[in-house]
Amino acid sequence: MTSEAKTPEELRYTKTHEWVRIEGDQATIGITDHAQGELTDIVYVDLPAVGTPVRAGASALVLESVKTVADVYAPGDGRISAVNTALKTDPGLINKDPYGQGWILRIQLDRPIPPPELLDAAAYRTLAGSHA
Repeated sequence: MTSEAKTPEELRYTKTHEWVRIEGDQATIGITDHAQGELTDIVYVDLPAVGTPVRAGASALVLESVKTVADVYAPGDGRISAVNTALKTDPGLINKDPYGQGWILRIQLDRPIPPPELLDAAAYRTLAGSHA
């Protein structure tokens, strides 16, 4: 698989390796293929409760892998509007399909995320390549 296929063009990315799909005032969040590869097998996702407030740049939840524990950061201010409950029984969905069935949470944004905070796919590939 090429790096382009592993970094979908239609998504935006954070410097902390989350992907973001913005639809209106909703932001769907997951971790990138690069991030799941670095973490290796994800074994637990500490999903927050729907309605939990989040702040841009703050940890929204914690993932546990066989290798380490990692935070997933909120890209914008708002409230958790949905969580992927399938991850409770199969956290490995994040490894198998990070941009599809492995999505993690949705945030109802208080305001749009400032464009400089999100990277396009080309900029993210450059960032991820520098950390590989």
